Amino acid sequence: MSITGAMNAAISGMRAAARGSEIVSNNISNALTPSYGKRGLELSALSYGATGGVRIDGITRHMNEGVAADRRLADAAQQNTQAAVSFFRQLEDIAGLAGDSSGLGGRLAAFEESLITAASRPDAVERLGNTVTNAQWLVDGIGNAARDIQEMRTRADTEIAQDVQTLNTALQQVEQLNAQINTTRSRNGDSPALLDQRQAVLDTIGAIVPINVVPRDNGTVAIYSEGGAVLLDITAAEIGFEQQNIVTEFQTVDAGTLSGLTLNGQDVRTSALGGGRLGGNFAVRDTYSVQAQAQLDALARDLVERFADPAVDPTRGAGDPGLFTDAGAAFDPLNEVGLSTRLSLNAAVDPEVGGEVTRLRDGLGAVVAGPAGDATLLNSLRTALDTARAPASGGFGTGARSAADLFSSFSSALATTRSNAEQDLSFSSARLTELTGLQMSEGVDTDQELQNLLLIERAYAANARVIQAADAMLETLTRL
Repeated sequence: MSITGAMNAAISGMRAAARGSEIVSNNISNALTPSYGKRGLELSALSYGATGGVRIDGITRHMNEGVAADRRLADAAQQNTQAAVSFFRQLEDIAGLAGDSSGLGGRLAAFEESLITAASRPDAVERLGNTVTNAQWLVDGIGNAARDIQEMRTRADTEIAQDVQTLNTALQQVEQLNAQINTTRSRNGDSPALLDQRQAVLDTIGAIVPINVVPRDNGTVAIYSEGGAVLLDITAAEIGFEQQNIVTEFQTVDAGTLSGLTLNGQDVRTSALGGGRLGGNFAVRDTYSVQAQAQLDALARDLVERFADPAVDPTRGAGDPGLFTDAGAAFDPLNEVGLSTRLSLNAAVDPEVGGEVTRLRDGLGAVVAGPAGDATLLNSLRTALDTARAPASGGFGTGARSAADLFSSFSSALATTRSNAEQDLSFSSARLTELTGLQMSEGVDTDQELQNLLLIERAYAANARVIQAADAMLETLTRL
């Protein structure tokens, strides 16, 4: 090899060492960067005749796609269960835990206790007034819980709209990145930064919808949902959704009053895009909230029908509402949906609308005041609460229950459902943490990178020494 060839070979070695040090520094600085794939320098021997050296073939991005795919699915599952847990926790805060004095069960117990107190002194108007106050407090608790459920449905609808917008934007970004990666690869270029960027966008999509990413030519990918929907194959799909400003208890997807999803203008099953945060919000809006609302309506119906029995208060006329009413009127079993928000106290006993608290003692339909010491009607009202009767709706089963037992069943079922959802969340969170740690462990190893840096430093110094020696030889020749 000539002196010039030796110098060229050494220069190529220094160039490779410099590029290697750049890659090592990038790897170390991005060791904790999500979606970053470790870089590696690809080298090969360069030989043309008597001239040698090293050639930089490119930069390779190292990423375990199998682990990345599993982590995305775990993230989707965690997001899905988190939506359920958040809903049930909020609902439990609204309805109150068992034994919570301000919860629905506690309000019913306060109303029953005030009836007992009033029956012991039916002539004490202040005790009758306290009973009316507690009855109104119970009505307010049920109504507020129902309205809060509809607010959670509205919030879920809003979050669905936001997720759909994010999903459409992310799919378009992947389409554009695919095109850029394809162009770069066609020109024999490297695209690790583009791959990192696409990985981050895929992670965003994977949190909303569980996806399968399928490799295509020249580094491009296609995206399919776990439910079988084609989200991207050359071109990005367009997901459609119509947001509602307010969601009421009467609105459902089946009735056509709430929006489902469309894929490129065609209706698509929600389950086709379920399993992630999007599916979790749909479950909150269309399943969990609807079931909770139905159970609250069943509790309200049970209260209304208990006190609408003619045997409880014989002073009422036929068809007149009892102590609890449907917006002031008698309850129609065919109009149960939304009863919990319409539940109201009979105006005859409500002083705020001109009623008399003494009608609790004398009867809702009494035209004259009865004996002040007669507790017959008050005892009948209490008996109505304690009477075991089978709930007509709400999915509570066919067993006969008192009002307190029915309210307790609602709270217990809610606590059990919330506990089960938290167990699912604990499992999915642990799985996500484990897979995230596994992905990080297969990423940048800073110890290994520092060792590589020492090797690069030695190689650089050795190549520099070759150049120094060649320079000394040339200087000797020039002195001849």
